[in-house]
Amino acid sequence: MRNTTLCYIEKDGHYLMLHRTKKEVDENKDKWIAVGGKFEYGESPEDCALREVKEETGLTLNSYSYKGIVTFVSDKWGTEYMHLFLSDNFSGEIAECDEGELMWVEKEKINSLYSWEGDKIFLTLIEKNVPFFSLKLVYEGETLMTAVLNGRRLQLPFDKESFVYE
Repeated sequence: MRNTTLCYIEKDGHYLMLHRTKKEVDENKDKWIAVGGKFEYGESPEDCALREVKEETGLTLNSYSYKGIVTFVSDKWGTEYMHLFLSDNFSGEIAECDEGELMWVEKEKINSLYSWEGDKIFLTLIEKNVPFFSLKLVYEGETLMTAVLNGRRLQLPFDKESFVYE
């Protein structure tokens, strides 16, 4: 089991997205994801998010919010606790990333990119400003089998338009 971070960096109605194209063995190969990565020894979720954003983008987060934790369960990749962050306050210039290509993508177009199905769920939670949440996503291969938000099972396939947070 591992701990990771994922940080959505927002600017002018866009998120900074990473198209994962450079590693051969990569559970996110060819997918579009936010920036982040694995914890190093002794790091807190915040420490890891700050370090990974700096390493992957060259940007420094000046402030951020900790949005939730995603328990990602995969029959192929194991279990991961992914700590989810959001920031619209950063400084610096974007640098080249050794894991893929960074691109500002309009928020409305994010769901049309090739990504994990469960990403659409936690992006909706962020967009709807849901308070800190726990989301469990269970995959068989690339297929999302189960999604549980704060202990309550969500109906799949997930419909962003009809979702109401209770």
